[in-house]
Amino acid sequence: MLQCREDVLAFTKQLVNIESVVNTYGEKAIAQALYSMISSWTYFSQNPSHLVLEQTHNDHQERYNVLAFVKGTKGTSNRTVILMGHTDTVGIDDFTHLKDQACYPDELMESLKNEELPASAKDHLQSGDWMFGRGVLDMKSGVASHLYLLKYYSEHPEELDGNLVLLAECDEEDSSHGVLSALKTLKRWKNEHDFAYSAAINADFVAPRYEGDDNRYIYKGTVGKLLPSFFITGAETHVGSAFEGLDPNFIAAELTRQINYNPELCNEAFGETTVPPVSLKQTDLKPSYTVQTALAAYVYYNFFIHSWSPKDVLEKLREQADIAFTNALSSFEERYKQYSALSGEPYVQNPWKSRVMTYEEMKQLLVTENGETFTAHMDEFKGKLVNNPELDTRMFAARVVEEAWKWMKDKSPAIILFYSSLYSPRIELSGKTEDELNLIHALDEAVEEMQPHYPHPIVTRNFFPYISDMSFVALSDDEAGIKAETNNNPGWGTKLFVDYQDIRDINVPVINIGPYGLDAHKKLERMEMTYSLEVVPNLTNLVIQKVLNK
Repeated sequence: MLQCREDVLAFTKQLVNIESVVNTYGEKAIAQALYSMISSWTYFSQNPSHLVLEQTHNDHQERYNVLAFVKGTKGTSNRTVILMGHTDTVGIDDFTHLKDQACYPDELMESLKNEELPASAKDHLQSGDWMFGRGVLDMKSGVASHLYLLKYYSEHPEELDGNLVLLAECDEEDSSHGVLSALKTLKRWKNEHDFAYSAAINADFVAPRYEGDDNRYIYKGTVGKLLPSFFITGAETHVGSAFEGLDPNFIAAELTRQINYNPELCNEAFGETTVPPVSLKQTDLKPSYTVQTALAAYVYYNFFIHSWSPKDVLEKLREQADIAFTNALSSFEERYKQYSALSGEPYVQNPWKSRVMTYEEMKQLLVTENGETFTAHMDEFKGKLVNNPELDTRMFAARVVEEAWKWMKDKSPAIILFYSSLYSPRIELSGKTEDELNLIHALDEAVEEMQPHYPHPIVTRNFFPYISDMSFVALSDDEAGIKAETNNNPGWGTKLFVDYQDIRDINVPVINIGPYGLDAHKKLERMEMTYSLEVVPNLTNLVIQKVLNK
């Protein structure tokens, strides 16, 4: 067993003390601090080319990744394990009057003693084995564990039969510019140093899955995340003549009723089931108040997947949208008839029918009808729109669909289905390759060896349940699945782009062994020190040794 607690604790505090909120200067500051720290270690002062500080590519922010590697001298193997973790955090505004102490665990914990706290948090605060503060759990203690192992093997390369790479990446909490940029460096090192990437170990946080859950989880692979989005058009009317038009918000509400929390849209694989979709935004696109109904509404949903592809999700959501549209029209008709009976005004049969299409289908129709004129117009429109700093990828996509809709000859009410954000691909670790099998066996053996040294159950599951950069080091989707995502994202190639070939070129099986705690992204974010500072680095080390010695 490595006696690592105090060293990992010291690294954790060093990292937490640097406020590195995503999309702020802090991301640059923490990378520079990490680079300075690692470069001071003897191995890297003697091998400066084994450490790089690299700015992200095609990024609106100036921020950096830190990558380093140690070449083992125990043997001649080129097998290589990647240790990865993100250095950015979410914001600290939720700490309110304790905001200045959010990144200083000792001071924060002293102040929290005077606060009204939930019973569990109070117990943890008094236990002496929990640390509070922004980033202690998500995920600077995980990065600290990796730092410890990198330093250890830089001092003991004779114990390493293969190579160890550290990737400390920025921007995990927003758009994953960090890991996507780092793929280029990992590919370069693969070619320059003949690295055979055999496994990647992420160190993102783990937490109880339900109240009273005492397990500490290790995850093989990760959940995928999509952001299916719907541009909904109606038939505009003055509110005094409500039934002469169709409010797109009415359709949007029915769509949310149909999709939100719908168990039919949970994806089961390997005995594990995703949570159902839930809406993250629902709005109309009226720029200001008028007494006319809106021309269009916009709604998007979080959607987790284990085995479905982006193509599968489009097909399932087309069906759900058709059901919702049909139900909305049925409710409209029923209420119109009731109103007519009450008011004595005549009922007029409405002309609308359910109409659902994907963005790709609409675009192809418009290209067929208008050719280069439409294509050139949209290219020019997107080129101007991309310079608007107030539009995130989601609203950018909505504006592109809105502009394309103007070209439609048939403007009867419709739902246009598309994707409006970065796709975080799902990763299955099923043992289909030799490297996957080796990693699964190494993990199982490591957990079996470590369990006697820790009182709570260490349990492996198949899908990390949160979004993470694990999604971008391997790819389980086929070409058709990826094309369904890229062809149906209006911002693709303009507002966002992922070089999926880079991912395929790395394609390393990945697991997550990370710190354990509660309330990540919240004011009472905290991690259990015994597991996070002792078990995590030792368990990770066992996996490294077993993978490299296969």
